[in-house]
Amino acid sequence: MMDIKWLEDFLVLARLQSFSKAAEERNVTQSAFSRRIQALELWVGVALIDRTRYPASLTAEGMLFRETAKETIRLLNAGKNNLQRQPDDRIPPVSVAALHTIAITFFPLWLQKTEDAVGPLYSRLLSDDFYNCISALSEGEYDFLLCFYNESMEIPLDDNSYIYKIVGSDSFVPVILKEIYKDNDTVYPLLSYSENSLLGQLSHSARSKTLHVLTEERHLNESAMAEALKHMVFAGHGVAWLPKSLVSQELQQGLVIAVGEELPLELRLYRKVGRRSALTEKIWLSQSVQEHHDAALC
Repeated sequence: MMDIKWLEDFLVLARLQSFSKAAEERNVTQSAFSRRIQALELWVGVALIDRTRYPASLTAEGMLFRETAKETIRLLNAGKNNLQRQPDDRIPPVSVAALHTIAITFFPLWLQKTEDAVGPLYSRLLSDDFYNCISALSEGEYDFLLCFYNESMEIPLDDNSYIYKIVGSDSFVPVILKEIYKDNDTVYPLLSYSENSLLGQLSHSARSKTLHVLTEERHLNESAMAEALKHMVFAGHGVAWLPKSLVSQELQQGLVIAVGEELPLELRLYRKVGRRSALTEKIWLSQSVQEHHDAALC
């Protein structure tokens, strides 16, 4: 029988690439740690670690299995947390998956407005990247999804199975620290998102259409978190596209300036067509903007 500890051991080893360091972090002897990795490989039926190289590296099968191990641990922890944090039966629960920026700038106000309409709620929020949020909704772990939308984006949700309402608006704006800005003819470092991320799609679309200054790509933010690029901008590292809600105060104060046109964004609330409870239906009906179906979503 497979032990969850083996998966945790494997992920630590994949990260540290050292049996001795991984064993130390897992607080076991190196020999015991090696036996647990071998037991996992025996259970999987293939070699996961290439022991002929230094530092220790994953085999091709190990690289594939690493993603399975990550997702398995995430789902197990989510299930455990759900059981341990059962709300008071008197307070109805609602679960929402939201992009990092939306969780910071929009969700608190949305929740307050929703509670004003339907009464007190026990809320559970997943603040994560776009595709993890999509998975959380599609796998039925969460009732709703809050995300950005622009016509240049693709949302991988079938409109026969999902519906949405537009519950707010924002914009995507390229900004730079005012104190380092000289003129539009100066070449500035471009701070980018991973192109397979939602904000990466947006910035790639906006780059050729709206940017007024010259740039050269200098930094790639693999985490796809706008908050990380905001701090890079404020440290004077260059230009980045950010949701305007994240820098509205700084724009008003003149600490940063926009160096291109804004790209309009809708804030959409999605849910599964067949996922209905009395509470989710009540929340859905409380949203003030008319419901939409969009044949372009596929």
